[in-house]
Amino acid sequence: MVRSGQADVMLAGGAEAMLWFGGIKAWEGLRVLSPDACRPFDAARNGMVMGEGAAVFVLEEAGHATARGARALAEVAGFGMTADAGDIVAPSVEGAEAAMRAALADARMASGDLGYVNAHGTGTLANDRTECAALRAVLGATAGRVAVGSTKGAHGHVIGATGAVELLACILALRDGIVPPTAGCTAPAADCGLDIVTGTARAAPIGAALSNSFAFGGLNAVLALRAA
Repeated sequence: MVRSGQADVMLAGGAEAMLWFGGIKAWEGLRVLSPDACRPFDAARNGMVMGEGAAVFVLEEAGHATARGARALAEVAGFGMTADAGDIVAPSVEGAEAAMRAALADARMASGDLGYVNAHGTGTLANDRTECAALRAVLGATAGRVAVGSTKGAHGHVIGATGAVELLACILALRDGIVPPTAGCTAPAADCGLDIVTGTARAAPIGAALSNSFAFGGLNAVLALRAA
């Protein structure tokens, strides 16, 4: 809306508080919760952990920010979205891949421009395997040179606020040149085939990043970001 001129400035974000009996039991009924910890992309991963949180961003046209003396933290360069309409819970490699490719195309980026991907990375067997395959397809020959991680091992799956909370990690990676580690992942699964950041944060100059959000029903959204 900002890019098309419909608005000069707007607020966008998400908030979620699902840690109550009904909320937890609903997700427990889907048999996707881990009994102990969230371990995205780890060989021993066994499910997701729920969290709570919120994040809100000021989105505005660059000239509008300059005029009010605001310092840009990052540029939202592109966006991609797909709706697979295939299965309510089973993720699709093709849908995730298409959303990432759409975001890169909208941003006029190539996969080689990326320094970091904040993966959806829930810690479930199905999501992590599917997302790794989609990322390998999108990144191609650069797959081993792009830092990939999930912050859900630290803050859990924040449901409707997840995309907003994870955007914070991307902005800080772009601003500070620090890629956060994938908490809980000590031994990436053998079939992952990506450069998963584990153990400690990694210092690296990041010029561009992707933030993946893949929801039930095959509703996939990806943001492409550039350093400000």
